Amino acid sequence: MEIVPIPADSYTLGFIGAGKMAESIARGAVRSGVLPPSRIRTAHSNPARRAAFESFGATLLPSNEDVVRESNVVVFSVKPQLVKDVVVKLRPLLTKNKLLVSVAAGVKLKDLQEWAASDRFIRVMPNTPAAVGEAASVMSLGGAATDEDGNVIAKLFGSIGKISKANEKFFDAITGLSGSGPAYIYLAIEALADGGVAAGLPRDLSLSLASQTVLGAASMVTQTGKHPGQLKDDVTSPGGTTIAGIHELEKGGFRGTLMNAVVAAAKRSRELS
Repeated sequence: MEIVPIPADSYTLGFIGAGKMAESIARGAVRSGVLPPSRIRTAHSNPARRAAFESFGATLLPSNEDVVRESNVVVFSVKPQLVKDVVVKLRPLLTKNKLLVSVAAGVKLKDLQEWAASDRFIRVMPNTPAAVGEAASVMSLGGAATDEDGNVIAKLFGSIGKISKANEKFFDAITGLSGSGPAYIYLAIEALADGGVAAGLPRDLSLSLASQTVLGAASMVTQTGKHPGQLKDDVTSPGGTTIAGIHELEKGGFRGTLMNAVVAAAKRSRELS
């Protein structure tokens, strides 16, 4: 069957599952102007989740079947352990003219395509900063997904942060880095704030300074294009305060510990998937 192109300027977007990630994607698309709310639909029995989507103008339908029927692009945003049952149930409606997308962690394209009886699938791994429009997302295209399909999804997920394209074989490592990475940074912010308190700062001021410092440092890396090692050197004066702090971090194995955390999370992702 010939692949029917997705109308990039007028397609309808349906979410199977209306949780926090689906809400973040939908809100980001509306906020950025990628889609008007009138072209977004979902179905959910939970009043709180229905209210969340209704609050920005999305259409609430009676069932997932209705969502699929009325959507050109269908995003599966349900818990990984539920994906198979949900996809199989909807399979008769998942025709080749629909672009299917999964954001379920650990669920491989080959399984998604088998359950849906459709290879027009794109797997995307966003992370939780999608909620504030700063996601680090990666996508991998299934067998029948076209470059044009990829462009549609890149624009959609670009509305909630930055998106890259990669071979699916890298997804476990991506899970270990960007999927689990926000938790490592939250620990670092908490530890920096505790250090400030230990040095005599009020808790509120210390936490504010720690979080803004991490945000600013990350922005320096992304906006200047400089290697983080160079940026570190730029702020490290001979015999100064920064090198004294870095010396303590190196004695504690800071870099090696972070590397080990990414590798351990990637290994666990492989085990789970």
